[in-house]
Amino acid sequence: MWKRKELKAKAREVVKKNYWTVIVVCFLLALLTGEFGTSIIGWLQGEDSLDPTYIVRQEQIQENEDIDQEKVEIILEKISEVEEEIGIENLTDSEKKVIEIVKANVSSATKSQKYIFKIIDAITSFNINQAFLGVTLSITALISLLFVIMIGDPLIVAGRKYFLKARAEENTQITDIAKDIFKKENWFNVALTMFLRNIYNMLWYLTIIGGPIKMYEYRMIPYILAENPKIKRKKAFKLSKEMMKHNKWRAFVLDLSFIGWEIASIFTFGMINLLYANPYRAATSTELYVVLRNKTIENKCEYYEEIEMKEKEQ
Repeated sequence: MWKRKELKAKAREVVKKNYWTVIVVCFLLALLTGEFGTSIIGWLQGEDSLDPTYIVRQEQIQENEDIDQEKVEIILEKISEVEEEIGIENLTDSEKKVIEIVKANVSSATKSQKYIFKIIDAITSFNINQAFLGVTLSITALISLLFVIMIGDPLIVAGRKYFLKARAEENTQITDIAKDIFKKENWFNVALTMFLRNIYNMLWYLTIIGGPIKMYEYRMIPYILAENPKIKRKKAFKLSKEMMKHNKWRAFVLDLSFIGWEIASIFTFGMINLLYANPYRAATSTELYVVLRNKTIENKCEYYEEIEMKEKEQ
């Protein structure tokens, strides 16, 4: 049974021996894919958006939905406690904005991809006779969709590959991490598998309670693709499901354990996230994958050969 402290200790070692490169990798992922939404890039972008005002519209939509967010509310309550202790009236406008960004990014665990909300915004604009705005938002949604499918999601997989390599190599080079992912024979499979994961997540969120569960069930797909970009989609989903069996809640608690870093980042305008917390979080998630992957291989679960072969090659 894996322990949070052990995963985090190993993650700190990875960050320490690859410090500057992990910062660059996480910065590029934040800039190009929207990961690590509460970093400095997240201030402008939000977790899942290229539109600075998206984070407000998304939160407004969330307030009007009947969604069970008991787990997410645990995090939001902790943020509220900090607000009460400090006194929200004593914060500057910029500090208040950062707190709202943290809240919205935490809530985004129950959100679909950014282009879905851009489509909703476009439809809304047409309904209120704002045709020009509707057309603009429609074009933006299409560009966003294509970018996410063809560039953003494969880059996320490349980022996972980097952290897997960084575990074994000191000063892991950035230049080689995307080569396998963006090879012609791998690119389409990676892009399609990640796109289907996003679509399935979105559809499961329509069931309200199924969304968060499936989000964690599909969590290991980018890592599986990072190790074997040729793997069939059915096998990738099956392996991720097997790895996360009986581990979803513990993975959520692991994510929750980083809330202190998020709160601390508020008062440094994202610098703590940029300079340490983002790489630390990514490295910890990678350690979790490695533990669950090794257990899957040891138990010889269905399709384990797909990752055992790649694991031996590394």
